Amino acid sequence: MSHGRASRRRFTLLAAPAAAVALALTLSACGTGNKTGGGGDTHFVTGSGGISTVARGDRVAAPKLEGESLDGKQLSLADYKGKVVVLNVWGSWCGPCRLEAKYFTKVAKATAEDVQFLGINTRDSQRGPAISFEKDFGVAYPSFYDPTGKLLLRFPKGTLKPQSIPSTVVIDRDGKIAARTLTGIDDTELHKMIDPLIAEK
Repeated sequence: MSHGRASRRRFTLLAAPAAAVALALTLSACGTGNKTGGGGDTHFVTGSGGISTVARGDRVAAPKLEGESLDGKQLSLADYKGKVVVLNVWGSWCGPCRLEAKYFTKVAKATAEDVQFLGINTRDSQRGPAISFEKDFGVAYPSFYDPTGKLLLRFPKGTLKPQSIPSTVVIDRDGKIAARTLTGIDDTELHKMIDPLIAEK
């Protein structure tokens, strides 16, 4: 009987981190306009549209993100330093991701000279549905294949990290986290996030 309790305890301890990740990834994406997202030293402000921004002098470096793309090629965030980078977290099963995909495709084409779009595809256990999603919506930019959300956990605590699906994080030319939204957005909102960073010299 005690052996059974010990086994259950071990299972609970092992399951707890996975449950925490699952909970973090299933949080609803409805911006509440909170000023900060974790202690007093976060330095970011969330506007009424749910877009959080960090002043240039307060930004922190984006984490090291590298791995396989959906088409099996090696992909690294570091390769795009010097450009503004839009990181969109999405899944083929996600309704809001489908709604915003056409806007991301449109803005990616319009800003290709200054901005690199990258996706992080997560919680798709197979690549097939995600690849079909990209074809359906004409997504030409690459996406990391991150079915278990490991890349998302690399974002430092207290920063503008992705916490829902969809989430969008924008990184400045110096490789620092500059803006984030935790909800699906359209082209107008996307431009609000990236245009000020394009203008930075």
